Amino acid sequence: MTHLYYIHDPMCSWCYAFDSVLKKIESNLPQSVNIIKIVGGLAADSMEPMPEPLASMIQTNWKRIEKTVPHIQFNFDFWNLNQAIRSTYPSCRAVLAAKQQSPHFENKMITQIQWAYYQNAENPSLNRTLINCATRIGLDNKSFIADYNSKLVNDKLQQQIQFSRQLGVSTYPSLVLEIDNQISRLSIDYNDADAVINQILRILKKAD
Repeated sequence: MTHLYYIHDPMCSWCYAFDSVLKKIESNLPQSVNIIKIVGGLAADSMEPMPEPLASMIQTNWKRIEKTVPHIQFNFDFWNLNQAIRSTYPSCRAVLAAKQQSPHFENKMITQIQWAYYQNAENPSLNRTLINCATRIGLDNKSFIADYNSKLVNDKLQQQIQFSRQLGVSTYPSLVLEIDNQISRLSIDYNDADAVINQILRILKKAD
């Protein structure tokens, strides 16, 4: 079996910028390639306000992304309407909790968190925002809250963080192709899905 691991974080702005390319890659992969999404967990649990230098750096990063990936726009009202918190583990657990109800909710939750954060100026470090996201995509709220707070989901998060480290991943998004236990790290292109697909096809051909 050939696996394509996509290592990401729902609150990673570069992952948001990569989303449209990722969808094209998923639609054009050979059937022999199984894509698996791994949440890497950018920032551990905390309720401490984000330091101003870090908030400023992230806003600068958003502006850089808008210049690099022309179709991406951010809602900078987020920074005026919220007390930013540097914690992405809650949103990672929300994705895993959504997947507990059905695998097809995984992508829906990722997209919903990104929309809430980057377009609707909601704070996805907060439980109430993530519960609202679950409601909007049609999850059973009682089950979602139970799974979100469960040891099972937290253990899965820790396992995925550890696995991403075993793959040698330190930046998000990352793509890693595994063929018969052989690992290949792929170059990311935020504007050209074909460039990434062609990398995969070359590696697959070489492995035949």
